[in-house]
Amino acid sequence: MADTTLLRHSDVTAAVDSRHWRVLLQSLRATFSTPDFSTAAAFVSRIAAAADEANHHPDVVLRWGQVTVTTTSHDAGGLTQRDVDLAATVSALADELGLEGDVPRSEILEIAIDALDIPAVVPFWAAVMGYDASDDEVTDPAGIGPAIWFQQMDEPRPQRNRIHVDITVPHDQAEARIAAAIAAGGRLVSDDRAPAFTILADVEGNEVCVCTWQSRRNS
Repeated sequence: MADTTLLRHSDVTAAVDSRHWRVLLQSLRATFSTPDFSTAAAFVSRIAAAADEANHHPDVVLRWGQVTVTTTSHDAGGLTQRDVDLAATVSALADELGLEGDVPRSEILEIAIDALDIPAVVPFWAAVMGYDASDDEVTDPAGIGPAIWFQQMDEPRPQRNRIHVDITVPHDQAEARIAAAIAAGGRLVSDDRAPAFTILADVEGNEVCVCTWQSRRNS
């Protein structure tokens, strides 16, 4: 029977190869640079074989010069020892092929929408995006597009945008990402909940949250 014991994100971070892996939301993700498409394809093939042997299957995205691997234990709702073990296997395969990790390119994008009546707006977003719907989120069944989640509003807030972007980045990349955004003309709205999330805005007030796993549930 599969082990469904959830691990703390800090313990997972300490256990995996820091050259490659970072905890993002409830998943582990690594991005690898590849010299050519055939090497990338060979890497993906080896990952597939290892995943079948372990009976634990990650999401793998192959692009020119890049392979991104994301693992989570869906039956447990987060990260388990199976994910740590698979991460170690993938790192070993990368070393065999001489592939290097590209940590700054590992990130997860989400779109957040403030709504007064969440059940009324979820079906619209699921339909227009072609996504699957749950109570307060719609997600791409292909696992490629950003998830859209809905935040409860208590009263209308016409003075601000009701849609913002959440970008979850490796915990050790967040300060640099925030600094770069501010240097590019942004401003700090709030860091009250940092490092879980820091709210920034562009010069017209459009907001984005730079998020990490830290200071959150199961951290």
